[in-house]
Amino acid sequence: MTGEERAVLLAAGVADLAVSTVWSAVGAVRGLLIRSDKAELAADAEQDLMARGRLVLDRYAAVPPAHLEVLARHVMARQARGEG
Repeated sequence: MTGEERAVLLAAGVADLAVSTVWSAVGAVRGLLIRSDKAELAADAEQDLMARGRLVLDRYAAVPPAHLEVLARHVMARQARGEG
């Protein structure tokens, strides 16, 4: 299989996934529109989105240590042990 064939197959798979996701979302929205507890549902959705946002920020807001600093610490530790 050539690279072009792989790319076409991957693109087709992604497009199919996107279309099926959109149709699922449309069905969910239709179901939500006929519910009588829309205010509670909206409040629950808002809380869920805020919780997801908090998780994302916690996951990506923590800055990892600088790569060169980590390497320098390894070198210093090796020198202290007499390995380098």
